[in-house]
Amino acid sequence: MQEEANTPRNANGRANQKLRTRAAIVSAAAELMRTGGEVTMPEVARRALVSEATAYRYFPDLATLLRESMAGAWPSPEQALRLVADSTDPVVRIAAATEHLLRQVLAYQGATRAMIAATITRPEAAATRPALRLGLIDHALAPVTDVAGVDPAAVAQLKRDLAVVISAESLFTLTDLLHLDDEEAIASAVRTATTLTRATLGDAGRR
Repeated sequence: MQEEANTPRNANGRANQKLRTRAAIVSAAAELMRTGGEVTMPEVARRALVSEATAYRYFPDLATLLRESMAGAWPSPEQALRLVADSTDPVVRIAAATEHLLRQVLAYQGATRAMIAATITRPEAAATRPALRLGLIDHALAPVTDVAGVDPAAVAQLKRDLAVVISAESLFTLTDLLHLDDEEAIASAVRTATTLTRATLGDAGRR
C-alpha cells in the first residue's frame, strides 16, 4: 500500500488536485470581484468550497490573490482608448482615460478598496498592486511624447500629476468624503485631469 501511495499516478493526482483548488479560489475571487461588493478571504473561501486556512495556504494574503484574479479582467490601454485611437489631442485622450479608469474602479469597487487597504497597511506589499493608471496615462499621452517643442520634463511631471488625479483614491475622496454621486465624481476628476493636461501641453497635440 505504501508503494502504491508513492506511484507517479498518485503524485500526479495530488498535483492536479492542487491546481484545481488553486483555480477554484482564483475563480471565486474573480466572480466576487465582478459583483462590485466587498471582497474578503473568508467569502472567497466559502464560494470556492474550501476552508479559509486552505485559501491562505495558496495565497499568503488577499492582495496577492486579487492581483492574480484581476489579471486579464481589465482592458489593455489600447482597448480602453479605442474610441479615441484616431485622436492626437492629449486633452481628449486624457479625458477618455480618466473616465475609463474610474468607471472600471466603480465596477470593481469592492476589490479595489480591498487592494488599497491591503497595500496601505502593508507598504511592502505595494508591488502586488496593479499600476493600471500608469500604463493608461502613458498610452494617452503617447502622441505628444516626441512632438517638437514639447518639453520631456514637463510631460514627465504631467504624468506624475495625473497619477494623483486618475486614481481610485481620488474617486473615493470625491464619493466618500465630499459625498458626490458617481457621475459627479467622475466629471470632477475628468475636469481636473483635462485642466492639468491643457495647462501643461496647450495645443501641442493638435498640431
